[in-house]
Formats: sequence, C-alpha cells, structure tokens
Amino acid sequence: MSIVRLENVSKDYTLGEQQVQALLDITLSIDDGVFLAIAGPSGSGKSTLLNLIGCIDTPSCGKILINGQDVSGRTPDQLSDLRARTIGFIFQTFNLFPVLSAEENVEYPLLQLKELSTSERRDRVSKYLSIVGLSKFARHRPNQLSGGQRQRVAIARALATQPKIVLADEPTANLDHKTGEGILQLMKDINGNFGTTFIFSTHDSRVMEMANRLVHIEDGQIITQEVRDEEKRPTAAGRIA
Repeated sequence: MSIVRLENVSKDYTLGEQQVQALLDITLSIDDGVFLAIAGPSGSGKSTLLNLIGCIDTPSCGKILINGQDVSGRTPDQLSDLRARTIGFIFQTFNLFPVLSAEENVEYPLLQLKELSTSERRDRVSKYLSIVGLSKFARHRPNQLSGGQRQRVAIARALATQPKIVLADEPTANLDHKTGEGILQLMKDINGNFGTTFIFSTHDSRVMEMANRLVHIEDGQIITQEVRDEEKRPTAAGRIA
C-alpha cells in the first residue's frame, strides 16, 4: 500500500526575473514501511521533493497524496495539522531549542495535540527517549550533549507524535563517521521493528547502501529507481504505539 504518491508533480520557483524549474513531472509511489533514500547531486531537487512530501511546500502542478489524503488545495492550517499528526522531521542541524532540555524538546510537538493530557505527554517523552537510549540525559540541554546525542533527541522528537512517515534531510551530514553509522542503524532498527516509513534526502553512500529502495534524481527528474530487497516489511499493526 502506498503511503505517499506523487502524480505528475512539478515545482517552479521565481528568482528575480528568472523562472527556475526545481522538479519536472515527478510520478512516484512510496510503500508503507520502506526505508527509502532520495539521492542526487546538490541542486538536483531532492530537498525540494522532500519538502513537498512533508507538506512544507506545495507543487506548481500535479497531485500529492499523503496517507491516502489529497493535499492539493489545503489551507496552511490544514497542512500544519496533517504534518503534526502524520509526519516527523529530522534535520542535519538537529533544530533543537537550545533553552529547552532533551525531554522538553521531545515534548514540544506534542503540545499541538490537544487531546493528550500532561501525563500522556510525559509518558510518550519517557518512552521515546528510552527508545533512543537517552533516558539518563532527559534534563540535559543541547549544549550539554554530543552531536550524536542531539540527533537522537531529534529522532525521539520526530517519533513522539507517532507519525506514519519520518522525513530525514541529510541526518548524518554533521556527524563523524562512527556516530553517523550508529544513528543510521538506530533508524534502521526503528524501521524494522515498528514499520515506521523513513524517507531520506542524502549524499551519504551509507544511507544509500542501507536503504531498501533508492531513488536517483538529477536536474529535477527521477533518473532511476532501485529496489534493494523484497523482505517482508512490518505492517502498520507493528508500528510504535
């Protein structure tokens, strides 16, 4: 089952008096539970594609369906609610609030979910910090954590809303080799154990090697798509709850 589908999607930007075509006629179907890497050189359009899937940006033309919902014509508030409940984000610069502790950073997106009580929020924060191995660092602020620990906090924050999709934009770019491998393995384990869909934008060959589906993009167009294995993936019933 496709959790993301793009149909004939193009994206243009206006830079000064010039019209720049970032994506051209992209059709792509992403199955639930995959560990997918979108690879390509700088300026290829991979980050634009990730932003469209994340409903951070909107296409110039074409249709995008997220978890079966057509996001075309949605208001900014409607897109914000969809992001909050369906999509988690992990960035290469971590994007943590420096004045908040690890547990407060993880809790922050949960404040948008008004149906959660204070105790329910605390339970989720504790659970996801435990999953990423940072229970003992819950009250540490980002400047008291290593780069790898900060990225683990970012992963816990992305998972805390219990999204169906996690988007990761160059998540290993600011990490040393060994730490980056550990972070990748953590995300791969979460994908394998709980069926969370991971979609990466990356230059990192390690991400590409670990992905079970690889999409190459150049000059705003998909050049090749590669399925690495056909192992039985976890179903939605196995997702973190």
